Amino acid sequence: MKAKYSTVIFDIADTLMDFSVSEHAALHNTFMEYEMPSGFLDMHDSYRAISKILWKDLEQGKMGLRELGVERFRRLFLEHDSAKDPFAFSASYLDYLGKESHLMAGALEVLEGLTDSRLVIMTNGFGDVQKARLKNSPIAGHFEEIIISEEAGFQKPDPGIFDYAFSKIGIPAKEHAIIVGDSLTSDIQGGINFGIDTVWFNPTDKANDTGIQPTYEIQDLLEVIDIVKGDFIHRKGTRNDYTRSDTSRC
Repeated sequence: MKAKYSTVIFDIADTLMDFSVSEHAALHNTFMEYEMPSGFLDMHDSYRAISKILWKDLEQGKMGLRELGVERFRRLFLEHDSAKDPFAFSASYLDYLGKESHLMAGALEVLEGLTDSRLVIMTNGFGDVQKARLKNSPIAGHFEEIIISEEAGFQKPDPGIFDYAFSKIGIPAKEHAIIVGDSLTSDIQGGINFGIDTVWFNPTDKANDTGIQPTYEIQDLLEVIDIVKGDFIHRKGTRNDYTRSDTSRC
């Protein structure tokens, strides 16, 4: 039986790779390098709040990626009255981050279960960092293309990054392509903007108060295999309230 989706686009951070673990390790190592042993404990909450705002600005085209990389630490050090150089600190942090490759549960298994599909990475991130993380991980080599916003010149949810990706892989039919990601505003909105089906990976069962409606919602990455095959099962009593008839195309 022919699969429902022949092209599957995956996000990286908090979809295939556990970004929280990677970020924790990279920040800790950077603070230690800069002789700030309590830096992570003292500043992590502030850093996360600042970073969240700036990534939203990036998605909305209000700032560039390299600007974001430095600006988050400039604001952080300003807030905590630190004289550390945000440019140098950012460079060290990104270097450490490129060495961290922690997979989400089921990441390798889902890729190994999709051998009949064309697999693509699409990420908003720094090209050198993302390539290093993938190279050091067990999932390296599973993808036909790795699409990185810094190289594409567009970031999700801009349709431009999808146009760039589709040009790289030979313009597959949109009705047979799907994107899997954890971010409603980036991955899911991006897929909607481009006109392809979407899978919201929501392992912690977060409420969706954005008004953005994914085609599917899952808590286990292995469910992507059933979605791709067209065998996703309706599960009563959860927000994952989908059946094949709800989402199939004629």
